[in-house]
Amino acid sequence: MIVLSHLVDQRELLQTLGRYLEWLVPAQSAVIVAELANFLAHRDVIGWVLLVTMLFFSSLAFTVLENAMSVIFFHRVAIRRRHFLVSAVIPYCYIVSLGLGLLLVTLVAGSLQAMGQESVEFLGRRWSLGGMSGVLLYLLGLLGEIFVLTSIYLVMPSSRPSLQHALLGALTATLLWELSCAAWYFRTLSQISTVYGSLTTAITILLSLELAATLLLMGAQVISEYERIGTGGLDAPPQPFTTEPG
Repeated sequence: MIVLSHLVDQRELLQTLGRYLEWLVPAQSAVIVAELANFLAHRDVIGWVLLVTMLFFSSLAFTVLENAMSVIFFHRVAIRRRHFLVSAVIPYCYIVSLGLGLLLVTLVAGSLQAMGQESVEFLGRRWSLGGMSGVLLYLLGLLGEIFVLTSIYLVMPSSRPSLQHALLGALTATLLWELSCAAWYFRTLSQISTVYGSLTTAITILLSLELAATLLLMGAQVISEYERIGTGGLDAPPQPFTTEPG
């Protein structure tokens, strides 16, 4: 966010991030964006120690995800073990990639929002493009979600699955997430403020990340099952979970 604020208008950057955070943490994206704006306003006081600390704890999420993937794709781990240096570099490459993706989405979203302020005259009537702009913004976020999930399923397993299987797992996770967002649970999630008060934002983030992690691993399990079907692994006797060094 600090780097991108030097390339893109900070207001547009936060507006784009807030729009898609609403999918992840319903009714709480405004609070998170406000904290990020305060963070960016005082970016000059961030030292190297804090920066290294932030990167370290950010990489822990990828480490946990990689360990979970190794359990799901145990038939791959038993054949090939990823070098620890590769595992150490992947999180930082992903952080850079997500930053570039956010930059691209911000630029495209700005163009779509500008288009939404235009109108078209046809048969003597004026039609606003605002509705089309909203649909395109939603599809942009949906395609971005599928792309990110596909890249995770391609990179995180120790041995790369096929693009077809990775896309299948991404579509499964995306569909389940969209159904969860439309469910009664997510529609009433914003009402937990009556129970948790000032802790509402933290509780909402934890619940949303818990659900997102579950669906992410469920998509990976779909890929694993399809791979085992293709290799006849479902009929093979169970083997102990072991890894080879190197």
